[in-house]
Amino acid sequence: MDNQYLVFILDNQGYALHLSTVDSVARMVNIIPLPGAPSVVLGVVNMRGRVIPVVNVRQLFKLPKREALLTDQLIFAHTERRPVALMADAVTGVIEGLEHRLISTDIILPGIKYLNGVIKLEDGLVFIHNLGEFLSLDEEKTLNLALGTT
Repeated sequence: MDNQYLVFILDNQGYALHLSTVDSVARMVNIIPLPGAPSVVLGVVNMRGRVIPVVNVRQLFKLPKREALLTDQLIFAHTERRPVALMADAVTGVIEGLEHRLISTDIILPGIKYLNGVIKLEDGLVFIHNLGEFLSLDEEKTLNLALGTT
């Protein structure tokens, strides 16, 4: 599972997370606003009795804003610090064994901490992301306050 990635789509572009960070994928549910949360958090969802913050990856990746659709999917994943959910247009599946196609971000996109690399596929590029870098320390603190945790 070391080199397996879950691929998801936002605005016809492929993105991926290391499969070891992914817990599950589910259909879109109602996202409840969370007062006091950082702007990169859309709100929270209830996942089997747990309150999970939904990270606005569209904002993080500087993509056009849009409302959630019933056809969207939620990717439930975890960092070392917390569980999170990401809203995706679609989840296309798992890719693996493509190390020979991995391009280091230091070469093409230096300085982007949340990007681990790019994999070149026949139908385009897939950006590999480091989920642990999606929220800054300040955003983590603000989210903890909004959730009532420390």
